[in-house]
Parts: sequence; structure tokens; C-alpha cells
Amino acid sequence: MLTKKEIVSEILKAGKDPNYFINNYVKISHPIDGLIPFKTYDFQAQLLHDFNDYRFNVILKARQLGISTITAAYAAWLMMFYRDKNIIVMATKFGTAGNLVKKVKAIIKTLPDWIQVADISVDNRSSFELSNGSAIKAISTSGDAGRSEALSLLIVDEAAHVENMGDLWTGLYPTLSTGGRCIALSSPNGVGNWFHKTYAEAEANENDFYPTELKWDRHPDRDQEWFKKETRNMSRRQIAQELECNFNTSGETVFHPDDIDRVRATVQDPKYRTGMDRNLWIWEEYKPANTYMISADVARGDATDYSAFLVFKLETMEIVAEYHGKITIDFFSDLLFNTGKEYNNCLLVVENNSVGFAVLEKLREKEYPNLYHSIKSTHEYVDSIQAQHMGNAIAGFSTTNKTRPLIIAKLEEFIRNKLIITYSRRMLSEMTTFIWNNGKPQAQRSYHDDLIMSCAIGCWVRDTALVANKQEIEFSKATLAAAFKTSSEFNATIPGQIGYKSTEFSDKMNEHESQVKEFFWLYKG
Repeated sequence: MLTKKEIVSEILKAGKDPNYFINNYVKISHPIDGLIPFKTYDFQAQLLHDFNDYRFNVILKARQLGISTITAAYAAWLMMFYRDKNIIVMATKFGTAGNLVKKVKAIIKTLPDWIQVADISVDNRSSFELSNGSAIKAISTSGDAGRSEALSLLIVDEAAHVENMGDLWTGLYPTLSTGGRCIALSSPNGVGNWFHKTYAEAEANENDFYPTELKWDRHPDRDQEWFKKETRNMSRRQIAQELECNFNTSGETVFHPDDIDRVRATVQDPKYRTGMDRNLWIWEEYKPANTYMISADVARGDATDYSAFLVFKLETMEIVAEYHGKITIDFFSDLLFNTGKEYNNCLLVVENNSVGFAVLEKLREKEYPNLYHSIKSTHEYVDSIQAQHMGNAIAGFSTTNKTRPLIIAKLEEFIRNKLIITYSRRMLSEMTTFIWNNGKPQAQRSYHDDLIMSCAIGCWVRDTALVANKQEIEFSKATLAAAFKTSSEFNATIPGQIGYKSTEFSDKMNEHESQVKEFFWLYKG
């Protein structure tokens, strides 16, 4: 039994140091052992110091390290010993945020009575308030979430998995302007999202967040045997996301992480950066011994979109040049025309969306000699000369709801089977943010896929239209060759066949010729 003086001393110690408070008075629920004292590991104790020392913390963590629990304990300490603290919890789902609020409530309710300097005065399922004015609540991830609040602490659980977190942060950041704090914690979920960008920028000292990385092995009870057992039935992507804190290998990217890593290894600076905006990158100039093709994706016309094209060396499917930039239709048409001419009037494949038709029209006006055409609705390739005499031939490539998944699948196949070579870091960047979203392959929000689509069109045309056309030509040549070969091999020993001669026939012909010579005057006129 503590004396009044000892109680006051303990309250002062606990109020000054969250680590002391948690290790001496907080209890948590264990799935097997029930309610047990919370004894922090070293990495958890360090987090408590970081929560106090830094206003903004971003924590890249493996699963089941107790980070949500230590964060809940910190929130309970803040509410108990400070007046009028307003805490908001956000997570991937409202229910997940509500569970963290329940943890905070359970911690406060199980404290010794004498240390509870404030009581729960308002108690709801996903929120509660203390008698000292401090409150905590879970909120949804709607567009206006928390905008009207003046926050003391914002907790974002599994931040990498919260949709539209960038937009939410834009609205929430002003609510922290009076000195509020933020703790964003999550396992990785690929690259390009708000959590990834925030963590990367924090590591580079480019924002106000303090970064902490906690991989699976930070837990003192885990070793290689534990890791082997735990990962026995997990995929490579699951291991990266759940345990290794690997941004690049986690996430549902369309391209396999190993393929992305292989492309990353080939990245190199271009030999030339040219064009009016220096966004035309060239790794290899035209070589007479090679055949080339250009595939282009034309910007839709809004200020945030890019136009792009790639120059393929068809023998190796090596991308030897690339353009990616914001440019007017006139300048883009000129750039395509000049680049095509530079690479020996190579086949020029332009996506014929609404803006693409305008580009194709300008290329026609400039009399570019080798535009890609196909038969309408079939994508059967026909050359420019044939197309002039066909009413059902259209210029350009049509990307539709039907063809889009096909060309992307073709690109993934080319990359997976190492059939394409790219040196571009811009292409690599688009690959890392090209993801499955509700079963559809597309760029992550606020990112682009212009080079991806240009490359997909190029791979599709190379592997279908051009290959099919080459096979058709070779078949025609083979048919003609077979015909000539057959005509020269008629059996001359069979009567009636070309070249047939017999002894009887020869004797009669000789006799006839002799008579003609002797009685030539009978055969005149």
C-alpha cells in the first residue's frame, strides 16, 4: 500500500516518462496468457523516445512486432497526463482504427485506480473522452476526414494501405499546425504511394518525418529457424511485405519484382539528351544493318498528361531511343516525323485515340512514307501502299477495352522472358508504379503509364502484326517456289506429260522429217 507521498511521486514519474508508465502500470491482453504486464522490448522503448523527441514519425515495420500496441500505450499516456489532447486514429478500415481505440481504452481501464488522474466521462464504441478534456476517436478515410479538427496527435495505422492517403494528408496537415504530432506506421505496399514517398523523403532528410525501420529480426525471440518456419508457405511478395520491409518486392505490381530488379540492373544514362525540351533520350544512333520501329502514345491533351514514343531495334527488341514529355501536337508530330526519318523511314505506330488522329493527320500531310495501318476491327497489318486502296484500312493502333489487356499481357510476357532490353530509368519508374487495381492493370494514382503503353503497343505489333505479315510473305514465296519446282519435275516417261518421248514416237518423227526433206514441194503453202 503506497503512501500519499509515494503516490504523488509515482504519478509524477509516470507523467514525465511514458516508458516508466508503460513498464510499471500498463497491462495488455495476451491471446494465451490473458491480461499481462506490458514489458517493452528495446526497440519499443526507443520508439517511445522518438514519439516524444520528434513531432512526425514514420515507421516501416514487419508484422507482429507490437508497434500498434506500443502506439496505443503512448496515446493512453498522453491522454491520461495531459489536458485537452485530441487524438484521431485512421486506418485502412474504420473497424481497424476502432480496434486501436479499444486498445487505448482497455489500457486506461486496467490501470490502478490511484494512478487514474482522469476518468472516462464519455464512452462510445469507436471513441471516448476523459474528464480532463482529452479525447480519442476513430475516423473513416472519407475525403473530409478530420479536416475540422484541431489535432494533438494523428495516428495512421497501416498507412501504406490507406487509399488516397496523399489527398487525406493534404487535408489533415493543417490541423496539426498548432503543434500536433503524427505517427504513421505500416508494412510496405509497393512504391509510389504516400507512405513510400514519405518514408523515402524522410530518409533523405527532405521532410519533417523521422524514419524508423523495424524488420522481423528486431524482435529478440526471432531467429533464422523462426523465419524458415514462418515463411514456409508464404510467397516472395508476402515475405517482402510482411517481414522484410522491402518496398520494391512488396505491392501488387503487374511486373514481377525479379523482373523489375533485372531491368534496374540495365539502367544507364543516354548517350544524348536532345529535342526542344531535352526529353528525347538516345542510347544508339541509326545503323544501316538494322531495322527499326517507333511506337507512340499521344497525350490526351490535359496539362498533367505526357506524350511518349520508343524506338525499337527489331532484331533484338532493344529500345535505342525514347521520348517522354509534355509537348503540343504540332511539335510532337514534327518530332515523330524527324525521328522516323532519322531511323530510315522506319515503321511508325501511333495510337489513334482522339488526339492521336490529329497527330496521324499531320504526319500524312508531311507525307511520312511508312505509317502503321490495320484492317478495321481485326488489327491485321497492311502497309501504307496497300492501305491507300482499301476502304476498311485505318491508320494507327486502336487501344480499346478489348485490346488494352492483350497488349499489356504481351509486354509482361516480353519482360518476363527477357525478350526486350530497356536502359531507361523513366521506364523503370513506370514499371514500379504499374499495379493491379481491382483486377485492372494501371498506373498508381498520381503516376503515369505513357512509356508502358508505348512499349506494350510496340511489343504487340512486333509479335503479332509484323510476325504474321512476315509469315504470310514467306508462305507466298514458298508456294511459288513449290510451283516452279513441281513444273520442272514432270515425269517425262509418261505419255501426255511434258517432255515425254518414246522410241516409236521418235521413229515416226524421224520418218516424218525425212519425208519433209524429200518431198518438201508437197508441204509448201
